[in-house]
Amino acid sequence: MKQAILLYFGVAQLEATEAGPLSFYDKIPLKKGLEQAGVRVVPPGTVRYGAFIERGAVVMPGYVNIGAHVGSGTMVDTWATVGSCAQVGRNVHLAGGVGIGGVLEPPGARPVIIEDDCFVGSRCIVVEGARVEAESVLGANVVITASTQIIDVTGPEEVVYKGRVPAGSIVIPGTRVKRFPAGEYGVPCALIIGRRTEATDKKVSLNQALRDFAVAV
Repeated sequence: MKQAILLYFGVAQLEATEAGPLSFYDKIPLKKGLEQAGVRVVPPGTVRYGAFIERGAVVMPGYVNIGAHVGSGTMVDTWATVGSCAQVGRNVHLAGGVGIGGVLEPPGARPVIIEDDCFVGSRCIVVEGARVEAESVLGANVVITASTQIIDVTGPEEVVYKGRVPAGSIVIPGTRVKRFPAGEYGVPCALIIGRRTEATDKKVSLNQALRDFAVAV
């Protein structure tokens, strides 16, 4: 699919289009047939042609790029972006200003994946093929890249992950000290401070997790 998109970019021509009072000049048109598809898009939310949005999803004034997949029951909140070929599961909330990175090149590179029932807090960034597993909660301003240290601090010894957030994790931004030639400095990391419980309903569990761990969203 990524190779097809790259080839499409190479042959498509720039064209002027309009959507009400908005004007565009681009190679790729906006997605049409939203009413028939059962997808709510709030002006000036944008879904690009070639994205797949399941019935029941909501796009506030955010952006969904070509090749992306957004599952049913998911909300792409205001100024949140879903990049090229990113995969966002069902019943996910991407809060205001979230950046889900696109991965087009090389074509074989792993896309960013947000699995079902996740909550991604305001201004979070998930890029470089990182994966957030099901039912996880990312607090505001968490940054996850392929090299970000994701540190589980809930036990007597830390457990470090890279490139994925384990299912059901409650995550907040953190820093850890790293030595450089010029001295020691704090570099960003992500801290797993707890887990969502399996014994409760997903929505109840999410609300309880936010209260129990005082997670800023």
